[in-house]
Amino acid sequence: MNEAVPILMYHAIAHRPAPASHGLSVAPGAFAEQMELLGERGFTPVTAAGLGRAWRLGEPLPPRPVLITFDDGYEGVHRHALPVLDKLGFASTLFVSTGWLRGAHEEGGSPDTMLDWGQVRELAAAGTEIGGHSHTHPQMDQLDDTRLRFEALHCREIIAGELGTAPMSFAYPYGYSNRRVRQAVRAAGFAQSLAVGNALARRRQGPYALERVTVRRSTGIDAFARLTEGRRVARDFARDRALTKGYAVVRRTRSAIRLLCT
Repeated sequence: MNEAVPILMYHAIAHRPAPASHGLSVAPGAFAEQMELLGERGFTPVTAAGLGRAWRLGEPLPPRPVLITFDDGYEGVHRHALPVLDKLGFASTLFVSTGWLRGAHEEGGSPDTMLDWGQVRELAAAGTEIGGHSHTHPQMDQLDDTRLRFEALHCREIIAGELGTAPMSFAYPYGYSNRRVRQAVRAAGFAQSLAVGNALARRRQGPYALERVTVRRSTGIDAFARLTEGRRVARDFARDRALTKGYAVVRRTRSAIRLLCT
């Protein structure tokens, strides 16, 4: 029950992503190659809800568990990722920012072409877990309490209304969270939440701070194989982790100043 589990964090899957999402995008061919590698090496994809439930109740996980997660709600997840996942029989989790999706509830500000609710429903029908990723994709640790509650709860209410089932998993926009954010997400009704961290997930991290590893456009197949096996993850992401720790200090200071001024 204390095994480390790789949680892969994807964003856009696209041939020609918008500049704002380019670095965190993955080409469709590269994504297909990565999924095939998981299958060849005997990994068993599970959802965020499945992992959370297993660790919460002490249930066994399948052999070589891995999570395939997508943030934001880019249209390419339906166009390019779904056929690959369906062919391989892989589970996945999609975290949507409800105010970015096309159609009802749209508030603008999305960085690229996003899913519409019909596509989200098709993904859900195909077995993809739909989780929350806030409503307008803010830096949640910088919000006051009222806005923080709104972003977590409104997102969950919209997904429940559109899909008929309330989401149980959440992912923090930009990966930013603190105790206050985690408490708000829990109070909104989510059972587990994912950060970034660029490390393998472990039960001891707790259900509201599970770490993920970032898959980028620059992630070659050898690097992808290493991160799924947990090899050299600390070294490959050393710069990211150092920047994250340094920026966390800055963010805590900014948040404290904002809260004092409100």
